[in-house]
Amino acid sequence: MRNKPIFITGIDTGIGKTIVSAVLVEKLKADYWKPIQSGDLEWSDTNKVQSLVTNTTSCFHPEAYRLSQPCSPHKSAAIDGINIDPQKIVLPSTNNTLIIEGAGGLMVPLNNSFLMIGLIRHLGAEVILVSQNYLGSINHTLLSIYALKKEQIPIKGIIFNGTKDIYSKEFILEHSGLELLGHIPEYDPLDKKAVIDAGNYIML
Repeated sequence: MRNKPIFITGIDTGIGKTIVSAVLVEKLKADYWKPIQSGDLEWSDTNKVQSLVTNTTSCFHPEAYRLSQPCSPHKSAAIDGINIDPQKIVLPSTNNTLIIEGAGGLMVPLNNSFLMIGLIRHLGAEVILVSQNYLGSINHTLLSIYALKKEQIPIKGIIFNGTKDIYSKEFILEHSGLELLGHIPEYDPLDKKAVIDAGNYIML
């Protein structure tokens, strides 16, 4: 039986989902899929991850929706004159581990009645939650975990990205009960070599 797909979601926008996705795709030689791309169509998240991965096994599957504006999916779709239909977002066919990158956080709307968290359930995926330490991140992280548990969506674990804060990290782990899968340091530049190195910090 094929493993469940792994859905990479975060506690906020710009939290490092694409970086974590690239690291996991490289480390696991997994496939990558971004179901919905909002804006940056000339340099999409799929393009970014592909540019950071060196293995020749991974397949990069096309998006189900490519939206022109860098807005929430429901707004970008409305501007483009379309409606996102979750039933048309179908898992790509692969026998490989599949890394799925979400857009924004769990409560991002895809249309007026369907949220990103609903897409995770629809795809039958398990979640890796990406967190980052900043003022308010404990609240955002625990609320995200609460929502996932309330919807009975399996959580594989949590990955922290960027600057360390042992106080936040320990509090989140203690009060959530999640497995720590790693903490990726900041890289400058973030390139293929950095992505390979970051894999050493991931326990998968």
